[in-house]
Amino acid sequence: MVKSKSIYLLFLIPFFLIIILLFIFTPVKEALVFQYQNSGKTLAYIPISEGNTFQMKYTHSIHLSDVVESYEVTGDRQIKQYELMYEDFAIGMPENASGGETFEQKNGKYYLKNMDRKFPSFDLRTGKVRANHTLIFLEKEYPLSRVIKPGTWVRIKIARINLWQMWKGVNMLE
Repeated sequence: MVKSKSIYLLFLIPFFLIIILLFIFTPVKEALVFQYQNSGKTLAYIPISEGNTFQMKYTHSIHLSDVVESYEVTGDRQIKQYELMYEDFAIGMPENASGGETFEQKNGKYYLKNMDRKFPSFDLRTGKVRANHTLIFLEKEYPLSRVIKPGTWVRIKIARINLWQMWKGVNMLE
């Protein structure tokens, strides 16, 4: 009787360990993920869904004025840039719209609207000196320097993450 219980436990314990591991490593949540370089290592994330929008705000290194890039999450896990706002014409800033885009000037700011630029991901080196890269989501601002060391190269993308990645990464909304 004791032997049959031991054999039963020998099969039952690995079975439950496999179930637990599958549960931990199966992607369960859609997120905007900030990965270390192109390593796949999640540094930070925010839970996000198709149709959600977010902005990346930073201080332009030459003009020292704010630039805000607006993005939308598409159904195929792409990031679509739909608007760009900036305050100064000069090096590195567009002077006009192209291909269905519109250009507006309002309250001293310039807007490039109706953009339809889709990316599977984009890379960003977080600013060390003045850029102060900030994620804007649901009208709240989250400085990247709170969770990512300034000067770090990050890849930003939409991905399904698992419980392990959520435990290791930092939920920027918390």
